[in-house]
Amino acid sequence: MTPPRRASKRPRTAKRSRPDPVRKARGRAAPKAAKPAKAAKAPQATEARPARRALVCGSLAFDTIMVFGDRFGTHILPDKIHMLNVAFLVPELRREFGGCAGNICYNLKLLGDAGFPMATVGRDFAPYTDWLRANGIPDRHVRVVPSEHTAQAFITTDLDDNQMTAFHPGAMQHSHLNRVDDARDIALGIVAPDGRAGMIQHAAQFHAAGIPFMFDPGQGLPMFGAEELETFVEQATWVALNDYEWQLMQNRTGLSVAAVVSRADALIVTHGAQGSVIYTERGAIQIPCAPASRVVDPTGCGDAYRAGLIHGLLLGLDWPETGRIAALLAAIKIETRGTQNHRISSASFARRYRQAFGSDLPRSAGLKPALRARTR
Repeated sequence: MTPPRRASKRPRTAKRSRPDPVRKARGRAAPKAAKPAKAAKAPQATEARPARRALVCGSLAFDTIMVFGDRFGTHILPDKIHMLNVAFLVPELRREFGGCAGNICYNLKLLGDAGFPMATVGRDFAPYTDWLRANGIPDRHVRVVPSEHTAQAFITTDLDDNQMTAFHPGAMQHSHLNRVDDARDIALGIVAPDGRAGMIQHAAQFHAAGIPFMFDPGQGLPMFGAEELETFVEQATWVALNDYEWQLMQNRTGLSVAAVVSRADALIVTHGAQGSVIYTERGAIQIPCAPASRVVDPTGCGDAYRAGLIHGLLLGLDWPETGRIAALLAAIKIETRGTQNHRISSASFARRYRQAFGSDLPRSAGLKPALRARTR
C-alpha cells in the first residue's frame, strides 16, 4: 500500500479538538514516550488525501437465526444443568448476512462513505458476494479459503429474548493471510473482531504504515492478555468498547480512562439505552441515545454506531457531532430485524437528527441515496 503516512503526535498543548484523521498524517513534534515514532515520513501538505475510504478488518459471517416459541427456562431443569440434553422446536428460521466487517461497511455505504471489508471467507460465500456487489460494497480485499466454510453463527432466541449461540469461525481463523498494505488510498482503518492472529497483525500493520485506526475488539477481547491489550491501545488512534468490554479491559490490564487517553486520542464507551461517553484529554462528552420508533432487534447496533464514528472521523467532525450521528444510525438499525436490512434517505436522516438533538445535521455529513432494495 502507498497510504498517507503519519508522523508522531504533536505536544498536548497543541492538540486539536476535532477528531480529524487527516492530522494524523501530518508532521509533528517529538512523540510522547508512550508511543514509538513512526518509521515513515509524513507527506507534504499538498498531497491529496483519500476521500472517505476506510479499511474495515473484521469478520464476514452468515447468521442463522431461529426463534423458539417458548421460554428456555421451562424446558431446562435447574438440578440437571450438569447433564443438559435438550432440543427446541424452531418453526421460524432466517439466514442473514452478518459479521462486523460486513455490518460496518453496509452502514458506511448508507452514510455515503466507502468501506472496504478485509476478511477471509469460505467456499460457500457466493450468496454474500452477490449481496455485497448488489449494494456497491467492494469485495477486492475479501479472500476465499477454499478448504473452509465461511464463519457462521447459529442463534436460537426464546420469547424472553434469551439467546443460545453456537459459532463456527471457519475461514475467519485465516484472517492473518490478509495484509493492510494490500489496500490502497485508505484514510483510516478499524480492527474489529476477527481471527486472533489477524487482529494482532492488522493493528501492527496499520501502526507501522502510519494509518490512524480504531481498535474495536468486541467479543474478541477475551482472546487477549493484558500485555497484548496494552499494545493494541498503544498502537491505536481510537479505542471503542461497550461498557462490559471496558470493565473487562480494566480488570485485565488495570488501565484507567486517563491511561487510555494518554495513549490514544479517544476512548469511546457505549452504554446501551443510556447512550455513550467519548473520553478525550479534554474531558468526557456525553452522547445521548437517539429515539427509535420501535425496538425490534439490537443485533448489529454496535456496528452501526461504529460506522457512524468512522463517518465523523472521515469528515473531520467534532466529537459531539460524530457521536450523535453514530447514535442515530444505531437507533435506525434497532428498528429493523437483521444487521443489513435497514434503509435511510438523506432527508429522513437529517430530519431525525434535528428531532433527536435539536440542531441541524452538519452540512458536511450529507448522505448519498439509500442502498438498493434487498434482492435476496
